[in-house]
Amino acid sequence: MRAELIDGKAIAETIRNEVAADVAVLAARGIVPGLTVVLVGDDAASATYVGAKEKASKAAGMNGDTIRLPAATSQEELLALVEHLNADPAVHGILVQMPLPKHIDPDTVIRHILPEKDVDGFHPVNVGKLLIGHTDGFVSCTPAGVIELLVRSGVDTRGAEAVIVGRSNIVGKPMAALLVQGRAGGDATVTVCHSRTRDLAVHTKRADILIAAIGRAEMITGDMIKPGAVVIDVGMNTKPDATKAKGTRLCGDVHFESAVEVASKITPVPGGVGPMTIAMLLRNTVRAAERTLSVAVR
Repeated sequence: MRAELIDGKAIAETIRNEVAADVAVLAARGIVPGLTVVLVGDDAASATYVGAKEKASKAAGMNGDTIRLPAATSQEELLALVEHLNADPAVHGILVQMPLPKHIDPDTVIRHILPEKDVDGFHPVNVGKLLIGHTDGFVSCTPAGVIELLVRSGVDTRGAEAVIVGRSNIVGKPMAALLVQGRAGGDATVTVCHSRTRDLAVHTKRADILIAAIGRAEMITGDMIKPGAVVIDVGMNTKPDATKAKGTRLCGDVHFESAVEVASKITPVPGGVGPMTIAMLLRNTVRAAERTLSVAVR
């Protein structure tokens, strides 16, 4: 029996509608949430993603601005811009798009963003709040989106064996912190696997919930999955495909054709986790704007 598809596009649309409703409430109180995205350089993938963020912000009724800087921008110039945005009361969320040119240290830039405007959830203060279970910080958007997918798809995480393949600061580590905590989408027993893990399939076959975020095309195959497991594919890779006009196709970290025959629920690529990232970014920005009124809308 083929797995049920978890429709990230539909769930993200629901969240974006909720965000739009919250934005309308805030606007009636004189606050229009503002998200400013900074793009340094001309990376094509980053430019496409940034454009989607700006479009989604405006569709929700928010102020969504993009500041585009040349690749030769110095670290000092970028930090000065971040400080300017920190001081601007109309800007509630700041996102500096990664990757940055090699001469700019991303950690230094992230640390200069005020934690209360760090809607990407990467500042050490927000990461620390997540790890100790505080809920007043911002959580990295992709893992937060995965939790929403699980909860809204009726997946019971309590006591479940959750295995994460990938230990990045953007997905793997915050994903583990969310799954282990005692709140909705948590209370799981979590294993984090990575490039040094021995006998990876031994771990993945044990998972009731398997989250693939390793960045390697179709690495997880059906024979590595426990029958009936829920599979969340965070990967976004390209693979040669002569049948496509561009000569390539998008694929995840999971070999979908074999996994769909084993899992109970699975996210497709595209249309699974991807749309959730922007939806959660919008939600974080609304939360940042709410704090200026000290009133929670939702």
